[in-house]
Amino acid sequence: MSSRIITVEPFDMVVFGATGDLSARKLIPALYRRDVAGQIPAEARIIGVSRRLPAEGSFEASVRTSLAQHVPDEELTDEHIARFLARLAFVTLDVTGEAGWGDLAALLAQHPARIRAFYLAVGPDLFGAICERIGRHGMVTPETRVVVEKPVGKDGASARAVNDAVGRVFSERQIFRIDHYLGKETVQNLMALRFANALFEPVWNAAHIDHVQITVAETLGVQGRAGYYDTSGALRDMVQNHMLQLLCLVAMEPPTSLDADAVRDEKLKVLKSLKPISIAGADHLTVRGQYRAGASAGGAVRGYLEELERDDSTTETFVAIKAEVENWRWAGVPFYLRTGKRLATRLSEIVVSFRPIPHSIFPGSAGAVHSNRLVMRLQPDEGVRLWLMIKDPGPGGMRLQHVPLDMTFADAFGVKAPDAYERLLMDVVRGTQTLFMRRDEVDAAWAWVDPILEAWKASSQAPKPYTAGTWGPSAAVGLIERDGRTWQDDGY
Repeated sequence: MSSRIITVEPFDMVVFGATGDLSARKLIPALYRRDVAGQIPAEARIIGVSRRLPAEGSFEASVRTSLAQHVPDEELTDEHIARFLARLAFVTLDVTGEAGWGDLAALLAQHPARIRAFYLAVGPDLFGAICERIGRHGMVTPETRVVVEKPVGKDGASARAVNDAVGRVFSERQIFRIDHYLGKETVQNLMALRFANALFEPVWNAAHIDHVQITVAETLGVQGRAGYYDTSGALRDMVQNHMLQLLCLVAMEPPTSLDADAVRDEKLKVLKSLKPISIAGADHLTVRGQYRAGASAGGAVRGYLEELERDDSTTETFVAIKAEVENWRWAGVPFYLRTGKRLATRLSEIVVSFRPIPHSIFPGSAGAVHSNRLVMRLQPDEGVRLWLMIKDPGPGGMRLQHVPLDMTFADAFGVKAPDAYERLLMDVVRGTQTLFMRRDEVDAAWAWVDPILEAWKASSQAPKPYTAGTWGPSAAVGLIERDGRTWQDDGY
């Protein structure tokens, strides 16, 4: 089997922050791969915007560097690179001043009816200023979209301020709040597994599911992002957006269709059904940690404070939470969320653990009967495994084995799954908002997260230390094991 490529309509994509890290690592490689795949039409343009010229001296040279560093050599050919570079334009512009805005407006005016996408690969403190000037210089058309990166704010109040500023210029249907986790192949397949098969939906409820685990683990530290990260932390950086969105897709009711608002309506219901975590409850329902020096990826690494070059910080680099969805489908089923930096392994996965069978007919000599598990691996090696009990082949009596039915996408389809940004950027051009967050989702997520932040702020306890290269503080193990369960570190 192979994927089917559908060419999008001609577009102009304007990337603010075109010389930054996100553009170099994700946006430019994603657009190049879509161009190589034949999905981008010949007329499309990529317009870089930055305050000054790139260090390489030109936008074209900067893009060449990005491709060389972030695209494998086997995907780079002189023909493809030349075609991609021919799409480029660049405007030097002061996003908080007036210089350069007329040049950008004149460039876009060459094709006034074309689809126009503004990608704000900059800090959220600049979203309002950029959008105001886009509107004032007459660059908003009926076919215009704006893409904003997370984080949208640092709490509910600041998120509302950012959304108000963007919303004064763009309508909600034109705003694409991007969460790249929603573009991952396995996340898309979660929808297909649940709603395109008769097998799972009848047992997708509290009567048959014991608990759900969602883990997003990184082996890297804060790297060059220490300054930003210390004002954010793992709860804001990962839980409020990525992990709650994954929880929503697991827990939501079947939407009436794949229409954007139909899907987002159901996700919103889940967010509003999350059981609030009070200041008193935060002590036993949440764990926050901070890594110390240790070993990761085969070598010695510094602790968070050493990377930050400070003596003290209460910013968490690890979070574990026991969440509950208070509705008929999920009453009593815990959702355990875990994320952190400098952990033992890089992985992102969802583990749905089913309840044990009510009675075993097998003798003890047959071996233990383990509960079924559905494991959806987002990274690395995207795929799905369903763990089942079977008889070990051969004579000699009944011997039970716990084995997976395995579907690794690269093996099953013979193609490498596209990067999440590849899918999401093309959805922006199409105007398809299904995989993007609506404003009320952002508000509801912050409404659940804000009390946790307040509880931690009011607490005298510092984040619990953990050694780099482990699975976090021991309190995270206690969080789940006091319920008689355990983290599935080797669930896949």
